[in-house]
Amino acid sequence: MEKYDVVIIGGGPIGIACGLEAQKKGLSYIILEKGPIVNSLFNYPANMQFFSSSERLEIDEIPFISKEAKPKRDEALEYYRRIVTSNKLNIHLFEKVTNVQKHPDSFTVITSKNEYTGTNVIVATGFYDIPNTLDVPGEDLEKVSHYYNNPHYYAGQKVVVVGASNSAIDAALECWRKGAEVTLVVRGPEIGQRVKYWVRPDIINRIEEGSIKAYFNSTVKAIYPESIDIETEGKTISIPNDFVLALTGYKPNFNFLEKLGINISDDAKRLPEYDQETMETNIKNLYLAGVICGGMETHKWFIENSRIHAKMIVANILRNEEKK
Repeated sequence: MEKYDVVIIGGGPIGIACGLEAQKKGLSYIILEKGPIVNSLFNYPANMQFFSSSERLEIDEIPFISKEAKPKRDEALEYYRRIVTSNKLNIHLFEKVTNVQKHPDSFTVITSKNEYTGTNVIVATGFYDIPNTLDVPGEDLEKVSHYYNNPHYYAGQKVVVVGASNSAIDAALECWRKGAEVTLVVRGPEIGQRVKYWVRPDIINRIEEGSIKAYFNSTVKAIYPESIDIETEGKTISIPNDFVLALTGYKPNFNFLEKLGINISDDAKRLPEYDQETMETNIKNLYLAGVICGGMETHKWFIENSRIHAKMIVANILRNEEKK
């Protein structure tokens, strides 16, 4: 069984940053990623543009040069891929972690392909893999998706987009511009305030001019093969419909965290327990890094403000090594 100072679960930007920092400090490490390099970013919409500028997405002070001030998905994929290959990071792709066993002085990390021993484990798995479901009849129909990739697929179709976040608004605008008949269903009274500042006026104008129909203070009640029922203004209405994009956000894999023994708050925020100075959880030598630290508050942590986690964690690991 291969043994490492650090086993990093998740090969996104923050997992890569942790690998870089471990490598710089002379620690043996392995990064385990269940998909391709930066799997979550790979599954973002094809035309997605980041809210952050390129320098805020940089890790380890490696320059990120983009064509525009706000880089797009493909530029980010190229940037992080080049970091992995140029630095010859020890990353195993398409290898899903299925279990982590705690021992007195180590962990056994079991994957779909192998087993590894690590003195320390870093969980940097993000939150994009598990969607917040609507929990309504018909949500399992083939016409319903919690992910969106390319607007061309929806050209000439009646599309209901559920949500008011960046992903929902981007999808609504892009599908409309490719010829879809778009209806937006929003639980709140307005378009979300966190929507990208250059996009929010666009969607508001499209709604006001009638190009995109929007129902505010509304919820989905049921989905059928050729229609969707929503509750709005105290009544239920049926809308003819071909596809539903339920882009209502995502959440961390809480079951996995609890299986590891990490304490999670039992309120709506579901915050995992960790030391804000070291990122160590209530389990000794088990750390969290990146957006997973925010629980259900997935808007609190981004690449730009969690890059520092890698340095914090590795510094603490080295301090612990010195104490031995």
